[in-house]
Amino acid sequence: MLADTTKDAIRAAYARLREGLPGFRARASQGRMIAEVAKAFGQHGGVAVIEAPTGTGKSMAYLIAGVEVARFQKKKLLIATATVALQEQLVQRDIPLYLQLNGIEAKVALAKGRGRYLCPRNLLMAANSIHDAQLGLAGFEADLMLWSKPPQARDKQALAKLRVAFDHNEWNGDMDSAPEPVSDLLRPMITTSAGGCTGRKCGQFMICPFFAARRAVDDAEIIVANQDLVLADLTMPGEDEGWGGVILPRPDETLYIFDEGHHVSGKAIDRGASEVYMNVTVRQLSRLGRQVHAAYSLTDKQTLGKLSLDAGDAKLQELSNTLEELEKEIRLGWLPDPAETEPMYRGSLGQLPEPWVEHARVLNILTGEVQRWLTAVRRAVVEMTDGGPTQEALSRELGIALERIGKQASCWRAWSSDDADDAPPLARWVTLGADQQLVCHASAVSAAGLLRSVLWGNASGVLMTSATLSAGGNFRGFADAVGLPDDAVTLSLPSPFDLTAQARLEVPAMRTMPDAREAHAEEVGEWLAANLDWDAGNLVLFTSRVKLDRVLQKLPIAQVRRVRAQGSLGKSQLVAEHCADIDAGKGSTLFGLASFGEGLDLPGKFCETVVITQLPFAVPTDPVGATYAEWLESRGRNPFIEVSIPEATRLLTQYCGRLIRNETDHGRIVLLDRRVVTKRYGSGMLKALPPFQRVIERSP
Repeated sequence: MLADTTKDAIRAAYARLREGLPGFRARASQGRMIAEVAKAFGQHGGVAVIEAPTGTGKSMAYLIAGVEVARFQKKKLLIATATVALQEQLVQRDIPLYLQLNGIEAKVALAKGRGRYLCPRNLLMAANSIHDAQLGLAGFEADLMLWSKPPQARDKQALAKLRVAFDHNEWNGDMDSAPEPVSDLLRPMITTSAGGCTGRKCGQFMICPFFAARRAVDDAEIIVANQDLVLADLTMPGEDEGWGGVILPRPDETLYIFDEGHHVSGKAIDRGASEVYMNVTVRQLSRLGRQVHAAYSLTDKQTLGKLSLDAGDAKLQELSNTLEELEKEIRLGWLPDPAETEPMYRGSLGQLPEPWVEHARVLNILTGEVQRWLTAVRRAVVEMTDGGPTQEALSRELGIALERIGKQASCWRAWSSDDADDAPPLARWVTLGADQQLVCHASAVSAAGLLRSVLWGNASGVLMTSATLSAGGNFRGFADAVGLPDDAVTLSLPSPFDLTAQARLEVPAMRTMPDAREAHAEEVGEWLAANLDWDAGNLVLFTSRVKLDRVLQKLPIAQVRRVRAQGSLGKSQLVAEHCADIDAGKGSTLFGLASFGEGLDLPGKFCETVVITQLPFAVPTDPVGATYAEWLESRGRNPFIEVSIPEATRLLTQYCGRLIRNETDHGRIVLLDRRVVTKRYGSGMLKALPPFQRVIERSP
């Protein structure tokens, strides 16, 4: 229960916001959200799921409740988002504004993973090894080189500028604000992963940007992070056999806010996914063997991790041989269809052929043994006091190798383990790449089990919020996906906009359905050419790159020139050019896929028509979704009704949300998919959408 002093502080904060924000308008939805967030955070382990449409003012709502409750309870407030844009908005605008209006002094930190910070050790190594890269070294020296090929002039120039900026304290090492563009080749060379980092043993530890950011996080009262980092922390073994509190504050001392919460389930599933590229892994083991030889030589040890060098070599060879045996077994047992562009073998209900499973059991044991031995080998190298540049390079490479072997172990553990009777099975499958390389995969099919283990019940309080979490106010799909506790509060707030007056939903009388791919693409092109206002700002959304490209081919060249298609440039540049053309009085139309269907803010004249070319049902060949669907069917449940329709409805609502961004916007949403009229489920999807004016044409 909230103390009266906390309630008074929340009311006072809201009053100061109302008085201090220019043009502030009281919104019932925002007030309700503040009350529900405060109520959830007021009880230990409280959980609230709140769907807050655009215009609700949800950031300020959860800040008012979250900051005040956290201050009175002496807890940390952790806000996790899915996009860098929202993180920057919170850290640079919303949180400072809130603190200023309320006269609060609080330390705020932006938490990012290691890969988003410069590694000073790797920066020095990259600069010092430019000459070696040009010499074309071979053997062990080549294994330790950062440069896989001689550097380009632009990479040398970028490296020099980054060094100067960092050495002169003109740049803090945050890669998102690097003073010079960094190429895809250079970036991984001057950053590091957890495996490649030697922590306090590193000579650059005291000036390391990542650890400086970690110290800031430790001191902060309000932390903003991305959801991947929060999930990474929550899945690390913590103190007292619990979870989390390794990178970020302890869960039981933290109030969590997951903004853009509809991403959490997918990110949690991705967190536990694993894959092994068979040929590449065998080659990496050969390279690892040379690095281990160097480690024994450098440390001048006869045994490391209770193994002699010869015994270690034998372990690596046994692991390599078993990988090759499994690959042979798979190729004998599976003949891919030559007609398939991306051949896949998926185990029905996650079950693989027993010979494959038996090899996986052996691989699980072997990778575990190699992991333990290699940990000892790397520790011996890291703890040396006078190993010089070779020691640093070897520490990095052995750490990265350990990381890789850990991921392989996860896959073999998943392939060889038994599934629980009362939970969905793991998805297990094999793919064949264009280079004919076999890849073994494993993944959970639901985030529910993971989140029950690490989040619900462990956190002091949790809010999940987004503009779209339900299917027309029904939260069952979301609740199942994240394993929501039974006592969690779920709330769908009404839009503060007059959507009936501001927006119109049109369903034209299309002749074809999306399953007739070529014919539908042709008709979409015809409709766009004849009915879109090409002199205005438009957004056209597709569910596949193939259809997007096909429709572009069907359009007259004069209209193609007014299209900016996703992938032709970076997203931010495409949007900037689109807005510049609209401001200049020219028409511009964006063609995009799913990522353009959410998080894109194009108010007013920048987007007056949103065209949705077809309903966003998930790809049926997705092995994770297919395995989960099979499991539901085995339980007598209907996956299409329980999963596919609710998720497609949520995405459709998300896409529709690109149109009306403020109270003065007007426009139309056009759905070029007649299934919402002809299929039984269609009426339910239409009913779940916001209350736009409807214009549904009759079929010819």
